[in-house]
Amino acid sequence: MLLTLAWGSLFFPGLFALCTWGLRRARPEWTGYDCVMISTRLVSSVQAVLATGSGIVIVCYCKNVVSDRHWLAREYVWFLIPYMVYDTYAMYLCEWYRTREQNRRYFLTIFRNFLSKNRLMITHHMAILLVLVPTAQRLRGDLGDFFVGCIFMAELSTPFVSLGKVLIQLKQQHTLLYKVNGILTLTTFFSCRILLFPFMYWSYGHQQKLSLLQVPSRIPFFCNVANAFLIAPQLYWFSLLCKKAAQLFDTPSAEKDG
Repeated sequence: MLLTLAWGSLFFPGLFALCTWGLRRARPEWTGYDCVMISTRLVSSVQAVLATGSGIVIVCYCKNVVSDRHWLAREYVWFLIPYMVYDTYAMYLCEWYRTREQNRRYFLTIFRNFLSKNRLMITHHMAILLVLVPTAQRLRGDLGDFFVGCIFMAELSTPFVSLGKVLIQLKQQHTLLYKVNGILTLTTFFSCRILLFPFMYWSYGHQQKLSLLQVPSRIPFFCNVANAFLIAPQLYWFSLLCKKAAQLFDTPSAEKDG
């Protein structure tokens, strides 16, 4: 546990510092905010790839979705804790650079802007650290590694979300890459963050010889509540992605009509 925490505490901030340094050297014309923001997205994508890979390994290994165990289900959670702490600071650092470049240097102003713009993501990070980590590491006992692996796989959409934000920052919204990435973002987000929950219910029902509709009444009530809290922000974020996608593909029609 301690060694994994230590590795995570070194890996994510170290990778962020390395990416920022490399971008400043390779692209001296970019602003400090550009370098920091893109580095943050790169680190998020690396974490997502690691989490998704861990999730795939766990899900493929656990034939019994309730009782089978895999060491990654617990070990990667310890590795994830430093990332959540780092990512919160990285979001603040992005806001600090962005605000500084607009000649507003007051700490309280920056901090208020940070809390206002990132309140949902901060709440998400705090929920993971204060609720999901204790649940995954202690409260569930020796059961449910399969479902922990499923939650890890939800990160598959993150690299596409990050690439979209980087392309926006670089003013590349008009490119084919941005449109293709938008489609991949919607597809992976819907598959791995929305359909993931019916899949977990179906997997349990398949093993217990239950229909999908029977599963909610046969599992502990708090499991249904936890899943509801997990899927609610995903539905909200997916609605935002759909709105952005609609605007993107409506633009050519609007220009043509004009």
